[in-house]
Amino acid sequence: MPAETMIGLIGTGMLGRAILRGWLDSGIDPARLLVCNRSGSRDGVPKAVALTTEPSTLAQRCDAILLCVPPASVPDLALHAPDKLILSVMAGATRDQLSDLTGSPRVIRAMSSPAAGRRLAYSPWIASPDTTPEDRAIAKALFEAIGKTDEVSDEAHIDLFTAMTGPVPGFAAYFAALMARHATAQGVAPEIADRAVRQLFLASGEMLANDPMTPEQHVRQMIDYAGTTAAGLLAMETSPIQQAVAEGLQAAADKARTIV
Repeated sequence: MPAETMIGLIGTGMLGRAILRGWLDSGIDPARLLVCNRSGSRDGVPKAVALTTEPSTLAQRCDAILLCVPPASVPDLALHAPDKLILSVMAGATRDQLSDLTGSPRVIRAMSSPAAGRRLAYSPWIASPDTTPEDRAIAKALFEAIGKTDEVSDEAHIDLFTAMTGPVPGFAAYFAALMARHATAQGVAPEIADRAVRQLFLASGEMLANDPMTPEQHVRQMIDYAGTTAAGLLAMETSPIQQAVAEGLQAAADKARTIV
């Protein structure tokens, strides 16, 4: 990403603040950032970062603009930026809708998560045909600054990732809660069950992130070992859990496609 590129961020909700924090922690110069929100609130916006309440001001000054507002705010977003690179992490807003909204043919649609504030987000993205190699390089740099990223080839996959990796801790928290409930039902003190499950998911996340084996390979290895975990995994494999997870993710993805 060229050192002189000016980046605009519209929206300072939970996700917007997290992305801004991740960018700054990654070493992006605050002088290259301009943030816009309608209220003018500096909540989560450091003094070193310029702030405006006018999208038009941001559009004039910035080379690339990341839209990070709730889907319900899309109709009220007055942003005319036909010669700018538009990036978006708004759930459900398609590349065509984003182009119509801003007037720009250079659109990159993505999804991220509040884990961006810890530089742990997964941010897949897809570019419109009119984006340039330089545009793609900017997107890659901005999303790598807050975690891991991939360019995908099917826009429908952005809705899938909106459901699957956009909510953090999201579905992982649900499974952790189920395990904690089981432990407390067996008489374990709630605070101990909570501590145990938190540590389990911390350790599991570290291993899954850094070990060369895929999650599927981890599962097969445990089943092949034929120990206590294998007994549990085999019982789960013959239960309705796989279908239930698929139905839950599909319901979330379907919501993402109709939320705007």
